[in-house]
Amino acid sequence: QVQLVESGGGLVQAGGSLRLSCATSESIFSFEKMGWYRQAPGKQRELVTTITRGGIIHYADSVKGRFTISRDNADNTVYLEMNSLKLEDTAVYYCGSSRYGVNYWGQGTQVTVSS
Repeated sequence: QVQLVESGGGLVQAGGSLRLSCATSESIFSFEKMGWYRQAPGKQRELVTTITRGGIIHYADSVKGRFTISRDNADNTVYLEMNSLKLEDTAVYYCGSSRYGVNYWGQGTQVTVSS
């Protein structure tokens, strides 16, 4: 059973930084794509950033230049470095992965940006 475990969320002031981690129970290369998604209160879950097995990265326009996705192959971990955080970045952040048409999700980690 695939497990994705996020960590690193918390409370941060606007303009600050946080780094989220997503540890997987399997090799990150077993997935066609991995990424980060977020869901703010009253809103639908939205894509933040993804990275394919081949290393192609996509960012939502709202986070370009502020967020960076990276991965550690040896530790089977994907990271999300978040800088210049804004109030509107407040959300539950989910790690997601996909392969063979199946999506997997972590339990989510709360990120709260305060003024």
